[in-house]
Amino acid sequence: MAGYRLDTVVIFGVGLIGGSFALGLKAAGAVKRVIGLGRNPANLQRALALGVIDEAYADPAIVAGADLVLIAAPVGQMGAVLRAIAPHLAAGTVVTDGGSTKQDVVALAYRELKSRAAQFVPGHPIAGAEHSGVAAARADLYHQRKVVLTPLPENSERSIRRVRAAWRLCGARLLSMRPAEHDRVFAAVSHLPHLLSYALVDQVARHPNAKQLFDYAAGGFRDFTRIASSHPEMWRDVCVANRKALLLELSGYQRELAEVKQLLQKGDAAGLEKIFTRARAARNKWLKKQQ
Repeated sequence: MAGYRLDTVVIFGVGLIGGSFALGLKAAGAVKRVIGLGRNPANLQRALALGVIDEAYADPAIVAGADLVLIAAPVGQMGAVLRAIAPHLAAGTVVTDGGSTKQDVVALAYRELKSRAAQFVPGHPIAGAEHSGVAAARADLYHQRKVVLTPLPENSERSIRRVRAAWRLCGARLLSMRPAEHDRVFAAVSHLPHLLSYALVDQVARHPNAKQLFDYAAGGFRDFTRIASSHPEMWRDVCVANRKALLLELSGYQRELAEVKQLLQKGDAAGLEKIFTRARAARNKWLKKQQ
């Protein structure tokens, strides 16, 4: 990667994901100019003030001169963004995204980009955090984090290499999957946990003595519900977009809860301990692999 440099990168959605991508490339000395676009002018001005981007534009035609375009907007906005940039894409411009779902994004790319779809290399950085917005962006967010690409059959090796190089310059580790496999995997280990975290906090908040419950909540509640502080619009779009796979995982979780409920009703301490022991062993094994 030494010496690799992009002239112009355009980022739609300069928040945690897009802003950290910009800062990572800047820290690596790998980009000459970063241009930000988005729905919120105040956010773009904040990004300029923080040095995350070098210029801010409202007109999507600015992508015409870009080497690389990252769409880091919520997946619910993906169709509109692709539609807006489609008329302006130069032959040498490569487009990628940071969306948490891939089958819907791929379908939108074919629909909106049409003959330019080959220039779109779908991606998903596995490096979110509970805080959103450009103020949360940081240069090391992707260091040693996974980024999954789900390339299209039409993608050229040149386009894929450009996207892979950009993420590697941010410190990421690259993996590849098919879009359908991606959505099944992340329904289980990302989308379902967010859904459950939001639901638990909402349940407690709607309790008649919610204030008392929150006053006594401590580490366990904080750790389990950390991701309920994530961006609601983004996760709304993710859950709806991947609802088929997510509903399957939710049904499996409901079966697990039904089993636990039955054990509680019976006062079956041994049965509960068996589940808890099995879960602890699985989690500890996973944690060791993260080290």
